[in-house]
Amino acid sequence: ESGIVIPCFDNNADLLDIDAEENLKLLIETAGFLKVPYVSAVMTEDTEEVNEKLRRILSYAEENGVVFLLKTKGLFSNTVKLREKLDDYASDYLGVLWDMHPYFQSRESADDTIRNLGAYVRHVHLRDSDKDGRYTVLGEGSLPLSDMMQALSSIDYSGYVSLEYKPSESEKSDYNFIFPHFITLMERYNRSYDKKPQLYRNYDGSGYYIWKENELIDLTLSEVLDKVVENFPDQTAFKYTTLDYTRTYSEFRDDVDAFARSLVALGVRPKTKVAVWATNVPEWFITFWAVTKIGAVFVSMNTSYKIHEAEYLLRQSDTHTLVMIEKVPDSDYREIINEICPEIASNAVPGKGSESYKPLRCKKLPFLRNVITVGFKMPGALTYEESLEKARAVPRERISEMARRVKVNDVCNMQYTSGTTGFPKGVMLTHYNVVNNGKCIGDRMGLSSADRMMIQVPMFHCFGMVLSMTSSITHAATLSPMPYFSAKNSLACINQEKITCFNGVPTMFISMFNHPDYRNTDFSHMRTGIMAGSGCPPELMKRASRPDEMNMRGIVSVYGQTESSPGSTMSAWTDSLEVRTETVGYSFPYVECKIINPETGEEVPPGENGEFCSRGYNTMKGYYKMPFATMGTVDKDGWLHSGDLACRDEKGNYRITGRLKDMIIRGGENLYPKEIEEFIYTHPAVQDVQVVGVSDKKYGEEAMAWIILKEGKSVSEGEMRSYIEASLARHKVPRYIYFTNAFPMNAAGKIQKYKMREEAERMLSSGELK
Repeated sequence: ESGIVIPCFDNNADLLDIDAEENLKLLIETAGFLKVPYVSAVMTEDTEEVNEKLRRILSYAEENGVVFLLKTKGLFSNTVKLREKLDDYASDYLGVLWDMHPYFQSRESADDTIRNLGAYVRHVHLRDSDKDGRYTVLGEGSLPLSDMMQALSSIDYSGYVSLEYKPSESEKSDYNFIFPHFITLMERYNRSYDKKPQLYRNYDGSGYYIWKENELIDLTLSEVLDKVVENFPDQTAFKYTTLDYTRTYSEFRDDVDAFARSLVALGVRPKTKVAVWATNVPEWFITFWAVTKIGAVFVSMNTSYKIHEAEYLLRQSDTHTLVMIEKVPDSDYREIINEICPEIASNAVPGKGSESYKPLRCKKLPFLRNVITVGFKMPGALTYEESLEKARAVPRERISEMARRVKVNDVCNMQYTSGTTGFPKGVMLTHYNVVNNGKCIGDRMGLSSADRMMIQVPMFHCFGMVLSMTSSITHAATLSPMPYFSAKNSLACINQEKITCFNGVPTMFISMFNHPDYRNTDFSHMRTGIMAGSGCPPELMKRASRPDEMNMRGIVSVYGQTESSPGSTMSAWTDSLEVRTETVGYSFPYVECKIINPETGEEVPPGENGEFCSRGYNTMKGYYKMPFATMGTVDKDGWLHSGDLACRDEKGNYRITGRLKDMIIRGGENLYPKEIEEFIYTHPAVQDVQVVGVSDKKYGEEAMAWIILKEGKSVSEGEMRSYIEASLARHKVPRYIYFTNAFPMNAAGKIQKYKMREEAERMLSSGELK
């Protein structure tokens, strides 16, 4: 269960000894029972009596399915003699344990030894000695280690190599140094020879990725990071352009391990909830990977939360440790957390720093034990730097052990739904959900080590965490995060880092298009990116794809929801422009999708609207502490009901037509806001549009179009109505047309239509809408 393997029962018994046969038979029987493949011993004399004993031992070994190994020691430190003996028996149950006596005693080269023994070598003991024969740390003595490893490579050796060491006969006796040194040294040879996994070239040979496309991987997040470090240790993982933080993948993992040790020292354990309330600062990324490495659960916190929402999330999630920045322009986190938990201030001991820090006890948040501040100091809390001092109390080995115990189906993250209706629900996502959804997204974007992704979407949302960060790291790309969205900083980053891809919601693209620096930005390196969110106008995506605009010739769209980790459908960057801009693509590998009649539950044929449903590896584990809500979203057959209206064409591509609750029923006719929006967007003066339903005495509901005009453009309500009437059926023409400067949005970039409906009803009752 712990993943421990015993490759060989090593035994220094000499076949010449009187009780050797009895002892070896007992050891062989035990090895057979425990599935240990080899038992070793020494043969110092080549007599008929000893050979008869050897024949009986081999017979017993065969009965138990164990291979008996003779050591290259004493008589057989001369491997020519040993080869002759092995050839005499020609038994599948007789092999060799190669230790270093042929070199140290007979001065045999590794080349000679392996020529003589070849495939007889089943296990290896490595030792190193100085000129006086005393044990030394491997690589520091006279042993030609590279020759030995090259010799093993020449026979395609795939067995174990054991360290032989006697601290009492050497200068160094600290196992905490000896064992890690041995492992590090051996890993170097693992990477050098055939142990290195196959890498796959990207589309033009400029980069590589680790895992085959369209296949799922059975690894936890920390195992994924380890694999990337193994293959691309010196690849730049993070390079900020607005903050002083640049790290290779190897250096980033060191940062992760250090903070993981700090968290354990502060009482974080498997299943413990750790929340981060911060913009896209380096500590966000470090905390995420540290928390998930030790089997704890990372809780994503919306940066726009105020006190009511923050208290709800921290309490509902049972958060144990909170990592937070001081504030954002419209929300003071320091003030909020101290109001929720006034006990923090009483936890402060002036001038004592981390030494006197003690766990919190907070009445409103009974599980909260720690607050860690990033970029500022707060009485009663630990700064991020002070928390790192705690790492000294936890050995690295403990972190490695905790990481090994994490399972792929363990929850790694709780994403709180945006809460456009009712209280947010904590969506529990597993390592398997997140890793594979990110990988599949990266596959369809064609990501590799040659890509440089700018991350401007917020990390607390799946768009940032999975579609951006995880897709990049599973493909060893370089990440250039922006702490918060700024069109000016994003355009500067594209210029400076020769960005090849970035993701964003439509409003981000519009803001960049309209910025004064836009036409001075070099997009020549750009290749792909995702436009997703509430309503992605095809014309906006097509503009971004043009060589004389953003040059995102492989721009794609993803559809999904937080509960599906989040992607369910997506086009590939190599698909036709029509598929990539007019649809949200087709289902991911190993994900089933269907469109059903929401009233009957029956699947509808292509071309008909219905509710989008999906099931597969990407389906959430459930809502935290909300079993009934889970059952109301995921049915007994495992289908996740999205609440979104969609249709599928004959080729399997999906179009999202609206929300079930957004669908407008006008006098018995179903109106789909998405369809109306996409047409209105074709007007040359329209920058963005949203359509909502408002109550009507005659028809039950009528459509209302909220329209943002492009800067400097002017259109009257009558002109807009005439434009729509010329192309849409009469019942689809909005009853009300309202020009505005902005739509209500949450921090994730989602347009809050429910607020628009509320405002529309207010205007209707006050007589403003006529």
